[in-house]
Amino acid sequence: MTDFLDEKRKEIQARLKELKPLVEEYHRLEAAERALAGVNGTPARATSAPAGGRRARSSSSSSGGGRGSGRRGRPKGSGTRALQALELVRARPGITIPQLAEAMEIKQNYLYRVMPTLAEEGQVVKSGRGWHAREKSS
Repeated sequence: MTDFLDEKRKEIQARLKELKPLVEEYHRLEAAERALAGVNGTPARATSAPAGGRRARSSSSSSGGGRGSGRRGRPKGSGTRALQALELVRARPGITIPQLAEAMEIKQNYLYRVMPTLAEEGQVVKSGRGWHAREKSS
């Protein structure tokens, strides 16, 4: 009986050791999200956990926390990088993705996903290799 308990205890310890870095990363990301809430005049999300607190796990399905979209995290295209890219396009009409990536100090592949999303939203338009801010029609 003691051999069985020792074996299970060792398995649990090994699994805890394996999961600890993930839990630490989760807490760092939560803190970063709280720190970024309210940046650029964006209101903080109502679902943010209080500093140092934990969120209760939702009893709904794990595929979206009851939002029904099937996506986790923030809505597509709502990140601060998209806003930063849009500001650069407005400041430098005709800017290319490699130039955006260099100015933002990020990899180009991220922008190849972000820029078409901004175009779908009607905020930018592609002309040749460059991007331009779409004129507001109001």
